[in-house]
Amino acid sequence: MGKINVAIIGVGNCASSLVQGVHYYRNVQEDAFIPGVRRPNLGGYHIGDIQFVAAFDIDKNKVGKDLAEAIYTSPNNTYKFCEVPQTGVKVHRGMTHDGLGKYLSQIITKAPGSTANIVNILKETKTDVVISYLPVGSEAATKWYVEQILDAGCGLINCIPVFIARENYWQERFAERGLPVIGDDIKSQVGATITHRVLTRLFREQGVKLERTYQLNFGGNTDFYNMLERERLESKKISKTNAVTSQLDYNLGPDNIHVGPSDYVPWLTDRKFCYIRMEGTTFGNVPLNLELKLEVWDSPNSAGIVIDAIRCCKLALERGLAGSVVAPCACFMKSPPIQHTDDAARRMLDEFIAGNINETLPSKKQVARHVRSPKK
Repeated sequence: MGKINVAIIGVGNCASSLVQGVHYYRNVQEDAFIPGVRRPNLGGYHIGDIQFVAAFDIDKNKVGKDLAEAIYTSPNNTYKFCEVPQTGVKVHRGMTHDGLGKYLSQIITKAPGSTANIVNILKETKTDVVISYLPVGSEAATKWYVEQILDAGCGLINCIPVFIARENYWQERFAERGLPVIGDDIKSQVGATITHRVLTRLFREQGVKLERTYQLNFGGNTDFYNMLERERLESKKISKTNAVTSQLDYNLGPDNIHVGPSDYVPWLTDRKFCYIRMEGTTFGNVPLNLELKLEVWDSPNSAGIVIDAIRCCKLALERGLAGSVVAPCACFMKSPPIQHTDDAARRMLDEFIAGNINETLPSKKQVARHVRSPKK
């Protein structure tokens, strides 16, 4: 069915794992089992059909380098499971705005020169899908980039907890341009949030009343270093908390749940440790407590999910879907426009891939009333 041209904003650990993964599995057989990927061929697109055509960053040690070299450049410190050959894709100088916080500015120096012409680059490379891997808390930078993406006529996968796909304003902006968006805040294959969600749902389905819970996370990558600046955490905490509480049909109360990062431990590199505690009551109001420790390599844990999201975004483009695409958002993201249980979201995604569900927000009727810009 052709190729999927992909651009990346933010060439950090997550971008490294994604680029490595696409190369690692590019020739895999269509009946192969791939951990973390729904299937090698999704909707007619094989993993090998994904090709990276543009990349943007602000780090002087990455800007100007080939993408294959930049993904291994410090402060990136994730697991290297594949040697990626030269891609011919140069990392362009991106926009900073609030993308470089108090702590990241201590280890990252901005590249000299002006911001590249993002819109022209996306058009010239015929980019289909743009992936945002900006740092947590990049509110202004995210919105600036979204405007460039809209002007360039691309689909967006928003992997960070700056709310775009779930907000009416941005849904309508994408609808006006006839473009799809999948967001917000990417889930991992088996990460802290999905584990906490599933356990919360298990408690509810088995009749255990969850009364108090916490989720504490720490690691050694730049994401955790950036999140030492607590002012940047508001949307992240909202995203992770709502992902858990959405699995309950009652209000747990803000004092009875705490979800969020707790600290940065440099020697852990891209490993993430998660501690979850859940306190509830069973039959006869007898206490039941659960504790769990999860250790993962943070960035590879979400790369397979993004591979599936890329192919779903391309399908949405082909089908002329505009606005937030409900099924992929619900399955892949912590803060989708509409929350579903994970089982329900997976069933919806299968129906979307088959072409049976094409729900968007705004609705089809609302989208039809918008004036669409010409396609690229």
